[in-house]
Amino acid sequence: MAATGSSPTFSEVLPKHGLLHEESIRGPVLCKPKLMPLKSITLSKLEKMQREAQEEIRKQEAEQQLMERSDVLPPAEGFN
Repeated sequence: MAATGSSPTFSEVLPKHGLLHEESIRGPVLCKPKLMPLKSITLSKLEKMQREAQEEIRKQEAEQQLMERSDVLPPAEGFN
């Protein structure tokens, strides 16, 4: 064995039978954050329907009060 200063050569050894196994260490995989809606679509639809129903009730109440007021007031006379 002479010290020639070159690196020793190694020959590759592959198994003739059995399994060949290679380990790899995987790091965490980061993905983009997904934006979740604060309210579901169904909840938004229900709230919209409820607002529309409340608005309809208010309109009906206003019309009813207007009708009651017109019934209470005497007919105007002498405006010729």
